[in-house]
Amino acid sequence: MKTVSSPLAKGFLADSQKLLAEEHLPHVVKCLQQLEEDEIWWRPNEASNSAGNLVLHLCGNIRQWIISNLGQTADVRDRDSEFAERGPIPRKVMIERLEQTVREACGVLGRLPEATLLRKFTIQGLHVTGFEAIAHVVEHFAYHTGQIVFITKLKHGKDLKFTRLPRVKKAIAKTAADN
Repeated sequence: MKTVSSPLAKGFLADSQKLLAEEHLPHVVKCLQQLEEDEIWWRPNEASNSAGNLVLHLCGNIRQWIISNLGQTADVRDRDSEFAERGPIPRKVMIERLEQTVREACGVLGRLPEATLLRKFTIQGLHVTGFEAIAHVVEHFAYHTGQIVFITKLKHGKDLKFTRLPRVKKAIAKTAADN
């Protein structure tokens, strides 16, 4: 197995691991820790998912795309069950499951041969390179992290301190109030 040698490939793999494990995962965990057990399974309507469903979906997606396909293990994903679940699965179990999945995926990325980045895979009927598969997982995790953050803000009405929100100037606030 030839290791990763190009700086671009090394950087991409390292950045992907960092985004998954050090950026998105901690945000989801912090949200799950702030939500009450029943709030984890709350959904605003049947066209929307709960934070719990999104966590199960992230685990399934990461496992299918990176651990199973790039890591060459059996793909046992049942995508429909990720969305059908109505809980309750305890918060602790959800966090442990997501953390373990991200650890396994980062392990695969950490030992991935460089040639795998250009190799073709068929995942969910899509024909993608290893590079595209990894980019998809990172983007997908970010997308659903945003949804989980929104659910948490919606339920608790407070800034989670993940970013610095701009201060609203009094003149702008006054103009808006006058209209």
